[in-house]
Amino acid sequence: MSRTVVVTGGAKGIGRATVRRFAALGDRVVALGRDEAALSALPAAEAETRVCDVTEEGAVVTTFRDIGPVDVLVNNAGMGESAPLHQTTLQSWQRHLGVNATGAFLCMRAVVPGMRERGAGAIVTVASTAGRVGVPYTSAYTASKHAVIGLTRAVAAELAGTGVRVNAVCPTFVRTEMTDRSVAHIVERTGRTPEQAQDALAAASPLGRLLEPDEVADAIVHLASPAAAAISGQAWVIDGGGVQA
Repeated sequence: MSRTVVVTGGAKGIGRATVRRFAALGDRVVALGRDEAALSALPAAEAETRVCDVTEEGAVVTTFRDIGPVDVLVNNAGMGESAPLHQTTLQSWQRHLGVNATGAFLCMRAVVPGMRERGAGAIVTVASTAGRVGVPYTSAYTASKHAVIGLTRAVAAELAGTGVRVNAVCPTFVRTEMTDRSVAHIVERTGRTPEQAQDALAAASPLGRLLEPDEVADAIVHLASPAAAAISGQAWVIDGGGVQA
């Protein structure tokens, strides 16, 4: 039976791969994002699109009301910047928490009542290995990803036994535009070549390479499937074995 699947940050990177995966299963997929041009580039056969800033409470409430009952929510919208703690501005700190944590909170809050009432639903949030360990020079990003994993666990505990499952995935660096920006930042700060900077990021996991967006999307699709009916409150690490729990 076709499900209604909402993917935030659905026009690029992991979100784009996730949209494609769910569409291939025959689900109704709704991609949310702030970049109207990127959203408009999505094939109509794969996804409906809505412009929505997930940090804006009113926009989230209106958007989810218009979409109707949601069976699967994928909180993928996110941002990341790096800087030493003493150079991290309050604006950057608040922006990280707003997009990476508050955005997920607002979207969860919008769909949970309906899921609980129907006795079924799945929520998967894209966190990061930085949500499981401390990462130097990413205090705001790491704090926001720890926050969203805490949110995932609390909501999973609250919904235990209702048929609604709440999980997160924690990938290492993925071949996306966000990682491209990280590479550019390393080049700017260190004088390394782009290839050297990318190699340094790839070396952060035992895989010795960047993850592909489809690898993360596959984990998301599995956690949203009936095959994962007994899995809730988990934060799956996807890094080839570097972070073990």
